[in-house]
Amino acid sequence: MSITNTPTSNDACLSIVHSLMCHRQGGESESFAKRAIESLVKKLKEKKDELDSLITAITTNGAHPSKCVTIQRTLDGRLQVAGRKGFPHVVYARLWRWPDLHKNELKHVKYCQYAFDLKCDNVCVNPYHYERVVSPGIDLSGLTLSSPLLVKDEYDYDNQQAHSSSESHLQTIQHPPSRPGPQETFSSPALLPPSEGSSSVAFWLVSAPEYWCSIAYFEMDVQVGETFKVPSTCPIVTVDGYVDPSGGDRFCLGQLSNVHRTENIERARLHIGKGVQLECKGEGDVWVRCLSDHAVFVQSYYLDREAGRAPGDAVHKIYPSAYIKVFDLRQCHRQMQQQAATAQAAAAAQAAAVAGNIPGPGSVGGIAPAISLSAAAGIGVDDLRRLCILRMSFVKGWGPDYPRQSIKETPCWIEIHLHRALQLLDEVLHTMPIADPQPLD
Repeated sequence: MSITNTPTSNDACLSIVHSLMCHRQGGESESFAKRAIESLVKKLKEKKDELDSLITAITTNGAHPSKCVTIQRTLDGRLQVAGRKGFPHVVYARLWRWPDLHKNELKHVKYCQYAFDLKCDNVCVNPYHYERVVSPGIDLSGLTLSSPLLVKDEYDYDNQQAHSSSESHLQTIQHPPSRPGPQETFSSPALLPPSEGSSSVAFWLVSAPEYWCSIAYFEMDVQVGETFKVPSTCPIVTVDGYVDPSGGDRFCLGQLSNVHRTENIERARLHIGKGVQLECKGEGDVWVRCLSDHAVFVQSYYLDREAGRAPGDAVHKIYPSAYIKVFDLRQCHRQMQQQAATAQAAAAAQAAAVAGNIPGPGSVGGIAPAISLSAAAGIGVDDLRRLCILRMSFVKGWGPDYPRQSIKETPCWIEIHLHRALQLLDEVLHTMPIADPQPLD
């Protein structure tokens, strides 16, 4: 919104709320955000200088100095909005700055006179009077400011233990759009220099495959239409809900017919809209830009690892306008090498356990230690192929936070096979064959 259209404290509450809603970061539902902002604006209507400070801070993204914006402290220190309680400075910092913020991550700036921690009768809720710090016990040293943290879609501020005790049960990781900045430029494919510790320089100097990825479209558990192959000459491909039949750098899902399509699937397809852009960078890294008005949900082993989760353990919600890396070729190569080596070693150890040949004091051999090794020994080609595949659903998510437990229960989704990664997997399998698990009888 231009400066000339920015409201002042003299404008109607509705105009001010509408303007401030345009700057929310997307971590909360629209209805909750509107209730929270309406509540704050009404409380500040009699304190015009503070309301003007809030408008200035939010509409300029903190670019201009602003005064404290205060509301009265409640008995327990928490604010109730739409039936939910939370610390007021955290509520508004989540709305306008950090959607994935947790309650112990805020530190007030030195010039804030009414910061929450000062325990004054009034509490400052100006999001730009606080800085984000790392929660105790969480190491974010390797992450950038836009890196995801675990947070449920319907985060309950009243649940004070959400981050510390329930994190292992949270499956949906949110990726809101980053702060507005220079427009990212799309790069053409270029060979990356070998990473430190690469097994061979020659590994990075091979020719690119003819197609950098294949995209299959599914409705529930049924593939619809033919697999769409993206030439390496098109590093950016758009997958949208429209009906243009042209190929190359655009896969239009709206043109595909399915005689078994249900009304629910049809409704979801209407919301795909501009869909997503997939971009191949370097030799095989992949980035996603969400162009749709609705979030997309991604299964990505790279994002799992960045968030400190086991591969395949989480679902990543990518918000409209977000632009995020979802696949790293070098990391995938290291992971497939490690898993193949682990499977090979475990298979050999399992065979030794069955034969009673495990060295060391108290070695018993037999079936019990063999069973403990069976999971690692059972890693097969299909397990390694999953490292080379991205899955993405439109509009509807899945996992413990949603009624759909599998992506195959979502109305419309795509599976993306990454050809360069599959090439590398083929090389790994040739140079490091996986031994078949030994029978346990």
